[in-house]
Amino acid sequence: MSGPYDVIVVGAGILGASTAYHLKRNGVARVALLERRAPAAGGTGKSAAIIRQHYSTPLLARLTREGIGMFNAMPDEIGASAGYVRSGWMFLIDDAMIEAARENVAMLQSSGIETEFLNDSDVAGRLPWLNPEDVAAVVYEPDGGYADPVRTTEAYVKGFGDLGGEVLVNTPVRGLLRRGDAVTGVFTDDGPVEAGNVVNAAGPWSKFLAESADIEMNLISVREQDTVWEARGDRPIPEVSISNGVDAIYLRPLGQRRFVVGRGFPKEYVTVDPYNYKETADEAFVADVQTRLERRFPPFVGARRIDAYAALYDVTPDWYPFIGPRDGLQGYFDACGGSGHGFKIGPALGCHLARWISENIVDEDFARLSYDRLAAGEMFVGAYGGNRA
Repeated sequence: MSGPYDVIVVGAGILGASTAYHLKRNGVARVALLERRAPAAGGTGKSAAIIRQHYSTPLLARLTREGIGMFNAMPDEIGASAGYVRSGWMFLIDDAMIEAARENVAMLQSSGIETEFLNDSDVAGRLPWLNPEDVAAVVYEPDGGYADPVRTTEAYVKGFGDLGGEVLVNTPVRGLLRRGDAVTGVFTDDGPVEAGNVVNAAGPWSKFLAESADIEMNLISVREQDTVWEARGDRPIPEVSISNGVDAIYLRPLGQRRFVVGRGFPKEYVTVDPYNYKETADEAFVADVQTRLERRFPPFVGARRIDAYAALYDVTPDWYPFIGPRDGLQGYFDACGGSGHGFKIGPALGCHLARWISENIVDEDFARLSYDRLAAGEMFVGAYGGNRA
């Protein structure tokens, strides 16, 4: 590869790909996107990719809303689809969650997001697949649903290339170049490559890349397991994405009566080495998910197990991403710490970060995502569900 570049983006997950695409769309001349394997080969590709705007802070709700607009615009704007399906999203809650959920729904509605509580007749008529025991209420969001994480990421990479960006796959970045208080490029297997700016979008591997240049990175990698099940027979099954707060599981349709099913919060999070972790699911986890799934959704009793696997979350102390520059450090931008939210907000994060880099323009609430919030003691706290937003 030839340098110097105006910007090098390290990592072609959803956030890196979106950032690179929007940098070129904003007119940045020389941009390179470097990926050690292939686009979406890390955590992005194994994301459940559930789309919902139901967040406890206006910022993440707004970013997801913007992302939905971007998913819809991709075929015309880029000439490729994100595989976005507006199936709707439902949130099952118990008595302990109702008060906070009401406050959250009111906040979202005031922001222009379409969301509501289903009444009892709606629940009885529209959810024939649900065991309603202990379910105190159901929140419904018609614009929610799901997308295809690999197709979305590949669409951004295609759009980036079409605009003249340089895509280099199978190109590991071994470290950052740093001179004093400035990051000036990266090290690859072919040697150093200079750049005016470097975006660290390496996901769970961002910590190691930052620390190669003595840049602090308070980030951990946790192992996230998922399963895939096929409902047998012809009983009605959900057609929407579901976050089941009562039983702490989530479901995402795949078609052909198949669903991705995983565990939601609260659950145990195990810190792992992203270079060396178990990529198959634990049998105890699979059995636990199956029990929860069959109890709440009777059509899945006797469902056929199709797959079970593990991926990674890159998790920040407050479960909100690190996005933007660092105080006192030139030429370096964080774009990591998706913490389980990364896919749905990734398109908008990349758009706003590209504007920050190319035009030095940033919204005040978005600027709060900078890593500098940790030193300032200004971490995010969700209204409910702890710090998981």
